[in-house]
Formats: sequence, structure tokens, C-alpha cells
Amino acid sequence: MVCRDTMEEMTNTPQILDGVAIAGQIKAEVAVEVKQLTARGITPGLAVILVGEVPASQIYVRSKVKTCGELGIYSEMLTPPESITTDEMLALVAELNAREDIDGILIQLPLPKHVDTKRLLEAVSPDKDVDGFHPVNVGRLQSGQPGLAPCTPAGIIEILKRSNLPVAGQNAVVVGRSDIVGKPAAMMLLNASATVTVCHSKTKNLAEFTREADLLVAAIGRPGYVTAEMVKPGATLIDVGINRVTDVAEVEEFFPGDAARAATLAKRGSVVVGDIHPAAFAISGAYTPVPGGVGALTIAMLMKNTVTAAKLRRGLSAEKD
Repeated sequence: MVCRDTMEEMTNTPQILDGVAIAGQIKAEVAVEVKQLTARGITPGLAVILVGEVPASQIYVRSKVKTCGELGIYSEMLTPPESITTDEMLALVAELNAREDIDGILIQLPLPKHVDTKRLLEAVSPDKDVDGFHPVNVGRLQSGQPGLAPCTPAGIIEILKRSNLPVAGQNAVVVGRSDIVGKPAAMMLLNASATVTVCHSKTKNLAEFTREADLLVAAIGRPGYVTAEMVKPGATLIDVGINRVTDVAEVEEFFPGDAARAATLAKRGSVVVGDIHPAAFAISGAYTPVPGGVGALTIAMLMKNTVTAAKLRRGLSAEKD
């Protein structure tokens, strides 16, 4: 005889957390805020520095600039040559720090190897650091002060909040400890009153931790690293990973019998897979798809951070006028 709880697990239909739709909501709200600021004579401004000729970065930066135009945010794309030195980049950042019409400065990574990335990121004024990478903003996040938070972790919190998923009191496990996603995501979940465990590639008996997670964030950069056996039935799964798989057998292992993905592999030479094995989604309570989940929010949160920076720099509330 099958018990009722088991039957409910077997017939459970997971909630798909649509990052594209949520990003659309955030952009619409940002557009309203920009109109309100413009009415007061304030136009938020974003400067993006793109060094050299990196096709993937060029596509991404153009998308950011295009979104700025759609929302009424002033934007500038600065494209110094790949030969630029660290000192020349520092001088460029100093100029942007001094400009009143620029509220946000974003340095598109990766930079050429001869450029000191750490020095440059720390040279950006914390009040214009819309990536949320500066140590001052890291400190503000930890202490709960108003500031600029990294876009991807901030997007995770927006997904949970706007999907009415509980965070306070939940056991949250973050797999990954990067400064860009893992650590700030853990801090934001802690600030939202979750009980947080941070795991990583050297964690012993990782599955013992992940199976206890009501809320699991995977941000370790390895395709299908978190398997179905490592997931608590009914858990909320947030998949930050964007991994390109090029092997036919591997694609078949992740997506057995999926003709659409097989066709994508044949056409493009790769298929995108998250850090969570797709088989795990079936037993979850809710999950972010890949693509169309967390990644869709990154540019939306950048726009939100630019408006937040414009407000904070002028002594206005970050949430409302």
C-alpha cells in the first residue's frame, strides 16, 4: 500500500520559476522609477567599459546598452584597445568616478591578462559600483546597510520573493563559494532569516548537506553536479549554472530522448546545462530552468542597481522617492 504522502510526492508538479517573466516585471518597475527621476531633472547614467574584441562580451554589453535605452537610462559604452595598460584604465575609471552624469560604472570581465583586474574593480567608487564587487559594498551587504548588491544573487532573492516562496526559517544550502555569487547569495539568504550552509567542491559528504536543504542554490560551475539523489523531495532548486555541453553522449545523459536539444546540439555545437542535473527538477517543489531562470535577471538587476545608485548618490531612498 502506498501512503498518501508518497502519492503526493509522485504526483507533484513542480513550479517553474520563470526568470524571463520576473525580469520583465523588474524592468517595467525600473522604467517607472526612471520616469519619476527624470521628472525631477535626474537621468540615471551607466558607463560600461569593454576592453578589446571579445565577441561574447560585445554581445552582452550591447544587450545592456540596448536595455538602458528601452528603460530611459543614459548609457555610454567605452571601448579602449586590448593594449590599454592598468594605469590608463585607472585614469579612465577616475574620470568616470568624477562625472556627475554617471551613476554606475561597469567593467566588463574578463580583462586582458596584463591588466590588474582587482585594482580596477577596487578603483571604482563604491557608490557607482553597480556590480556590487567593491569591498565597501561587500561590507554594506554583510552589515545590512543600504548599498549595491551583486546582480545575480540579488536576482535570486527577487525570484524567491516574487514567487512567494518562503525563505525565513528555511534550511538553505549554497553550493559554491565565489565572491560573485556563492558568498553574497549566502549573505542575502542569511539577511532574509534563512539558516544557511555554504558548501563547495571540497565539502565532504556533500549529499548529506544538500538532502537537508529546503532551498538549494547551485553555483559551482559544473554541469549536472547536483544529482536527483542529492535533493530533498519538494525542495526549491535555484540553478545558477550556465554550462555548455558539446558531447553527444553527455547531452543524451542529461536529456534522454530530447529531440529538441539533440537538434540544438547538431545546429549550434553545444547545449546549455545548469549545475543541477535536469532529473532533479522532477522531484522539486519549484525550480529555475536553464536557460530562462536566474540568468535572465542579471541585466534587469543591473538596471535596478543603476537607478538605486542614482537615488543613493542624491540622498534619496533606494526603494521609493
